[in-house]
Amino acid sequence: MRYVLTLEYKGTNFSGSQRQNSKYRTVQGELEKALSTLTKEYTRTIFSGRTDAGVHARGQVVHFDSELNFSNPKMLYSLNGILPTDMSVKEITSINENFHAQKSAIGRFYRYKIISRPQRSAFDEDCLYIRDCPDIEKINKALSFLVGEHDFSSFKKNGSGNPATVCNMYIAKCIQNKNEIFVDLVANRFLYGMVRTIVGTLLYIDRNSLCPEMLKEILDSGDRTKAGPAVSPNGLTLMKVIYNNINMEMAYENLFG
Repeated sequence: MRYVLTLEYKGTNFSGSQRQNSKYRTVQGELEKALSTLTKEYTRTIFSGRTDAGVHARGQVVHFDSELNFSNPKMLYSLNGILPTDMSVKEITSINENFHAQKSAIGRFYRYKIISRPQRSAFDEDCLYIRDCPDIEKINKALSFLVGEHDFSSFKKNGSGNPATVCNMYIAKCIQNKNEIFVDLVANRFLYGMVRTIVGTLLYIDRNSLCPEMLKEILDSGDRTKAGPAVSPNGLTLMKVIYNNINMEMAYENLFG
């Protein structure tokens, strides 16, 4: 039987989501260890995609196969009782065996959180702190140039072995709620370090009073050296993975419903 689960985690103390050498603590490693404890055998998991070290998730999607009845609510309680406190499974459901957490996904929603205020707070967590509020209108103008299918090589972190660099960006918006600023990006796929580099470039453009069109020039150049520095992973969260083939704007509007 194939099952799909929705996973949330604080990435601060993980060396990314993808299983690595046993000396590194990873999300996949901890999840497979907990599942294997329940099933009494090694249980392999497939994630919708990898998240880098320090990146969080509220809606990571994972599938796995098991002969046990994970549709029983007691299994969810048991699994969360085994998992470390910086991870939690929100739900587990059975699904068609043709479903694939990674290959069946059509969209991924990442949110980068920024806090802007004169002084930092000891309670600022999972965000990037900046003192001066950026020009939100200007940032949204810059983000508009990212929408559509483009080669995002300019925003790919060095060291990525995947030669595929074309992504289809469905949504690119900046939202302000008092001193909280969110950069929301929804695309069919993301390159290694792409979101953090885009946010870093947006802040670089704002700080240096450059025109929003500069982001388009950087995008079109395909040159990583022209983009700004990547921001820290602290503020980055994988919010949701989208599988239903519906209008992406509508999907984005309903993501928090």
